[in-house]
Amino acid sequence: MPLCQEDEGALSRAVAAAGRDAIELLRRARIAVFGVGGVGGWCAETLVRTGAGDVTIVDPDKVCKSNVNRQAMATMPAVGSPKVEVFAERLAAINPSAAIRPVRERYCADTASSFDFADFDYVIDAIDSLEDKALLVRSALASPGTVLFSSMGAALRLDPLRVRISSFRKVQGDALARALRGRLKRSGGIPERDFDCVWSDERPVPAEGGVRGSLMQVVAVFGCALASLVVGDLRRKAAEMRA
Repeated sequence: MPLCQEDEGALSRAVAAAGRDAIELLRRARIAVFGVGGVGGWCAETLVRTGAGDVTIVDPDKVCKSNVNRQAMATMPAVGSPKVEVFAERLAAINPSAAIRPVRERYCADTASSFDFADFDYVIDAIDSLEDKALLVRSALASPGTVLFSSMGAALRLDPLRVRISSFRKVQGDALARALRGRLKRSGGIPERDFDCVWSDERPVPAEGGVRGSLMQVVAVFGCALASLVVGDLRRKAAEMRA
């Protein structure tokens, strides 16, 4: 279905930059974002603002005061409310024609069977838990038609200009990537199918007071970079369709 008149106006700048065919594909793409904290939240919002028409957001947490410094949905009035519910309202206000599906659930061994990755064209991994992250990576990669993009560690970084994109096998110096490799090796081996990651080559600063702090200017760049991977992949597919 072509862009309606209302969408034409709201997405005119996105169409001018990314191309009509890519934005049409983005409107039809089925996207799931697992973890809508600092990184995943900005990824989901960027995608919806760019024209994503079918987005599932998965997160078990409530908004807390410590989220306000960096998370898209976090405001003081929202403290105590489920993140996905608050965020779904925000995303629907940005793009009323989009289907936003909030799932207030932790993706883990106990809930994994309720997700069918064949239902998604793109899966965004913005999970912090190493065990859950490894399970999500393995499950998403096992679905042939699903494209996985993953975030490595954004905490305790200060410089958004040090954010990088590469395949998982080429990530260097990132403690989360190193731990994820170890977990995957111990649970059946690293999958043969590679996937692209967003990561930082900056050495983490010491955690003041033992708290693994994060800054919006870094996590937002991580999230926007993940969204750019989706849009870039769709632009490539649009070009292949025209060839």
